Amino acid sequence: MHYLLLIYSDEKAGANVSKEESDAWMGEYMAYTEAMQKAGVMLAGEALHPTSAATTVRLQNGKPLTTHGPFAETKEQLGGYYVVNCNNLDEAIEWAAKCPAARAGSIEVRPVMDFSQAQ
Repeated sequence: MHYLLLIYSDEKAGANVSKEESDAWMGEYMAYTEAMQKAGVMLAGEALHPTSAATTVRLQNGKPLTTHGPFAETKEQLGGYYVVNCNNLDEAIEWAAKCPAARAGSIEVRPVMDFSQAQ
């Protein structure tokens, strides 16, 4: 089964770290990604630009209305994701707990719907 691991953290806190801290953090992510690849569970993953680069789209009177930034102000922002193929939710949770951001933020584990099996 496929699961989406959504990585939430405080992007402002991350902006105030030294180059050494940032390099160490990225090293942890590279090791985590490599471990998932070696285990054969990783399908995809990407980091996202900060919320200041986001555009939110809504329809108003049938026309698109865009605003800059995220939909809502929150303590933690979506910073990236992984798509993993795990045997069950427990295995997906184990991988989420190993994500470096789990120490300071949160990892939302969400099953991905498989429409190929729909009838």
